[in-house]
Amino acid sequence: MTGTRARRTVVSVAVSAALACATACTSGEPSASPPPASAPPGSAAPSSSPPAITGPSADALRSVERATGRAGSARVESTTVMGRELSLEAAGALGWRDGGLTGTLTITYTGGTTAETMRRLGTTAMEARYLPDAYYAKMGDAFADRVGGRHWIKYVYEDLEDLGGGAGAGFAEQMRNTTPHQAVKLLLTAGDVRRVGEETTRGRRTTHWSGTVGGETAQTVDIWVDDRDLLVKKVERGRTKTGELTQTAYYSDYGVTVSAERPPAADTADFKELLASQAG
Repeated sequence: MTGTRARRTVVSVAVSAALACATACTSGEPSASPPPASAPPGSAAPSSSPPAITGPSADALRSVERATGRAGSARVESTTVMGRELSLEAAGALGWRDGGLTGTLTITYTGGTTAETMRRLGTTAMEARYLPDAYYAKMGDAFADRVGGRHWIKYVYEDLEDLGGGAGAGFAEQMRNTTPHQAVKLLLTAGDVRRVGEETTRGRRTTHWSGTVGGETAQTVDIWVDDRDLLVKKVERGRTKTGELTQTAYYSDYGVTVSAERPPAADTADFKELLASQAG
């Protein structure tokens, strides 16, 4: 592999890592059309939202939004499939107190073309650390060999917002909003939101709510809520340019202690610098 091709592959993997972090347990609208060339694959496209719902359903969902938001943290398990491009599993704990996102997820690539590319570079799983100003993705040894021995990629949210075409701003906002109560906010924009009924979810009695959001993308959002108004399960379905997107997430242990340390600077490559090296 030539030096130029190697650098491009490294940047491709870096973008794929960003995608994995963003989709691991994010609430967002999948794009009905291809995103701008500078955007990570599968990034959400801006769209207008319908007016928020009113009435008893809205009151019930706002109670869920408040309770889940106040809880401040939870353990997360999720699976995500993005058409033929990527499938992954994620597990860990996230916190969302004080307006910032913190926590750690272990993300395992289970299939798709992106996963195959990353697997060829020795990366089959990744540790993602979320901090209020940035997140960090730990890659494999083969990746480190191509970037001066550094195993971590650092993504500063402000740098993502500066990506061309305005694509990064929406992507950075997605990264900041990787919390369960964002799914409730999304559902509150659904014009057809409805209470499906009572169901047992992982041994717990829950209330199932469902709705369609996203305009032309026809994204569906389903949530299952326990008697404390806390999310137990979330399922989102929609379409991307590579096929159907399906994400299922389970939440437990609300209020769990969450922490995430910054990796050593000497073992960290900056995403913005990787992009610059590709341009060079």
